[in-house]
Amino acid sequence: MDWQELQETILVPQQVSARAQRLLRLSAVRDGTMYDALPYPFSKEWNNDEYIPLSQRRPSVRSHLCTVVVEDAASLTFGETHWPTLKCDSPDTAEALSSITRECQLPAVLMEAVLKGSIGSAALLVEAVDGALSVSVLDTPYLEPELDAKGDLVQVVSQYLIKGRQVRALGYAIPEGSDAVDYWYRREWTRTESRVYKPWLATSDADPEVDTERSGPPHGLGFVPIVWVRNLAPPGQDPDGPCTFERAIDTVIEGDYQLSQVGRGLKYCSDPKLVITGVGGDPAGGGDAPASEGGSATAIVLPEKASAKMLEINGSSAGTVMEYWRELRALVLEILHGNRAHADKISAAQSGRAMEMMCQSLVWLADRMRLSYGEGALLSLYRMICDFSLAIEGGIQVDGERVTLDDAGLALEWPPYFSATDGEILQLSQALVTAVKGGILSNESACSIFAAKTGCADPATEWERVQAELQDPTIQAARNADAAATKAVRAAAGVGKTETHQVTA
Repeated sequence: MDWQELQETILVPQQVSARAQRLLRLSAVRDGTMYDALPYPFSKEWNNDEYIPLSQRRPSVRSHLCTVVVEDAASLTFGETHWPTLKCDSPDTAEALSSITRECQLPAVLMEAVLKGSIGSAALLVEAVDGALSVSVLDTPYLEPELDAKGDLVQVVSQYLIKGRQVRALGYAIPEGSDAVDYWYRREWTRTESRVYKPWLATSDADPEVDTERSGPPHGLGFVPIVWVRNLAPPGQDPDGPCTFERAIDTVIEGDYQLSQVGRGLKYCSDPKLVITGVGGDPAGGGDAPASEGGSATAIVLPEKASAKMLEINGSSAGTVMEYWRELRALVLEILHGNRAHADKISAAQSGRAMEMMCQSLVWLADRMRLSYGEGALLSLYRMICDFSLAIEGGIQVDGERVTLDDAGLALEWPPYFSATDGEILQLSQALVTAVKGGILSNESACSIFAAKTGCADPATEWERVQAELQDPTIQAARNADAAATKAVRAAAGVGKTETHQVTA
């Protein structure tokens, strides 16, 4: 079975658009539920004396390679040690945005955006309650964006089906016995207001009615409070970019079924089928014979004078299939730009550069995600937060105070993917000292290179601190004293070596 056949079995609402159906099917692959609609477990081979094809059975082993690669890339893009440093012309703006990053837990939000957006797109909704901001990730299969000629959002419409019991939970009155009935739920965001509609029956052709109580007054922001992200692609008129893992789904399906077959074969080796001679039997196990389920407890009875044997597979076939699976796994990871290195083959600690080379394909994927979700989504989100501070009367609330922010000079500075080891830092420092003494590199450039390599938050700030220490007479006196003491110790050590050599001679 391939992806084209499997996606027809994934249950999606038929009332939604073709785009939404495609994204929902890809979401099932991402969430690991793509086989759930198949009717039979993998261990069930017969149903009412009819053989069940493999395409109707759920694999007993699921590799989830698509999700693993996306999660690894998300961690490498917005993980705890990979979050970018924000640079801005205004120090107050930079400090306020850093506080908002902590309050809104933006690293976790952006990682969720990478995971949800791997199917093609992601949407970040920014809301303000009493001046305090919150950022959440929306499911784009149910969102329909409208863009202007410049690619800016004009409006975003969210519409999806909910059950009657959910409508009742929202506080709406519905007829008795309608808990299982489908209702449409609709919400719209425009440049001037956010509209919520009263749920209506999915079978009704009437126009939806705006819920004025839940919609609230017009926000008057002048922009749609949503950041739309096209996965692994620049902004454009098409709402979705390419799916991160779609090209590898066929190979993943093949691998899951092969691994399931290996498990099935190993169980047969542990309890092989017994074939014996008898009267009144038939090769299919019909008549009074039990259905063939596997194992000696359900032996097939054959006609008289027939031979008897154990039906079992050769042990070497399991190894062959596992080798085939390893090739499939390598192919999937190559298609997805995943990490093909095996942790059990790393015998010692690796340097940062060695780790980067070992995970080069995953680093390339993370580079593309930094462009889409970092330089695109995160910077746009910071600029929107600054626009919120100007549009809301009195500004937004940050650390208990109302502030307005200026987005001039906003930029991101990314840390290295893998931290340098102590040996690498020592070699770099010695090389930079040699370059500065040789007159081919300035002290400021050397400081910036060293700070960036060691993961310093802001190389420019580090250089300012270095300059301040160079002008501090107390610190310089202490350094000169330490240098003189070190020189004296080296001289004494050198004399001792000379005397020892003379005595020995």
